[in-house]
Amino acid sequence: MSALQRPVHPVPDFVLDALLKEGLMDKYKRRPPYQQNDYIGWITRAKRYETQLKRLNQMLSELKTGDKYMGMDYKAK
Repeated sequence: MSALQRPVHPVPDFVLDALLKEGLMDKYKRRPPYQQNDYIGWITRAKRYETQLKRLNQMLSELKTGDKYMGMDYKAK
């Protein structure tokens, strides 16, 4: 068993605002914690604002459809 743990990324205000505006907070919260954290880390690691927005929009789209996670097929349990 590994003791390795991922750093927890705080949700930035612009992501929180987008989730609330799009009515997707519930769908975001239903995702496993590792997925929530991965999305936030992925979005915030982008250096350019345009890239952050592109990644944010991908996350929002995947939450809306519910069948993708970071571009991979996803089926909720």
